[in-house]
Amino acid sequence: MTSDLQILRRLRNERRLIPFVGAGLSRPLGLPSWEVLVDNIAGQLGYDPEIYRLSGDKRQLAEYFVAERGSIGPLRSEMDRLFNPTDEAVLKSESHRLLVDLKLPLIYTTNYDRIIERAFSLRQVPCHTIANIDDIGTAPDDVTHVVKFHGSFSDDASLVLTESNYFDRLDFESALDLKLRADVLGRTLLFVGYGLDDINIRYLLYKLHKLRSQMKKTREERLPSAYLTAFGGVAVQRVLLARWDVEIVELDPIDKTASMEAFLGSLQ
Repeated sequence: MTSDLQILRRLRNERRLIPFVGAGLSRPLGLPSWEVLVDNIAGQLGYDPEIYRLSGDKRQLAEYFVAERGSIGPLRSEMDRLFNPTDEAVLKSESHRLLVDLKLPLIYTTNYDRIIERAFSLRQVPCHTIANIDDIGTAPDDVTHVVKFHGSFSDDASLVLTESNYFDRLDFESALDLKLRADVLGRTLLFVGYGLDDINIRYLLYKLHKLRSQMKKTREERLPSAYLTAFGGVAVQRVLLARWDVEIVELDPIDKTASMEAFLGSLQ
């Protein structure tokens, strides 16, 4: 991992590293899993949670909730309540402190909550949230841009939550998709808080690989398009992801929180 860390540190120092943050980074804050959220949805609709879980995947069950209630608003409100740790908990999160301390121009996230932004605000470090095309136009140049790739609780229309939302994003042509395609040119993504089996991230990596394959540089000449942190069981995935110029940084699965903190600290 030493050579990977050397490359990642250099990219960080050159401000050419883009963290891409998933739910796993905030899990130590006690946020609910999707299973808990689906059970909550079932209760609101009067379903037995075990029966509801067998009725579709999480996106289909979210879509059914919207169909029954007429809008995503009630589901968004409940998620906003559940994904809202205290300021003290956010301040105690070493991983979020280290993320702020990287002082990079861009952070992407698929998280709907404002925990990353709160980590900046509580440390009195400015940042600018981008969840839609209007946010892009008002973004100042001298602060970190936190790009909410799957939307924000503050804008229902931006949320990528239901099955239809995900299908729409498969076109990879939304304003945020186009922004990402421009941002990754000459930069490298660092995925933290995602599983190796996350199909949305895998699709994103595949699309970025197709984009980068158009570059004139040979594979040997260019840096990896992305690094992805994982906690063991990577032998097969290392080979598969290498085809897309993606490298895996394997962390300690025994104490995931401490391992992630040590990794982020090593990038400083």
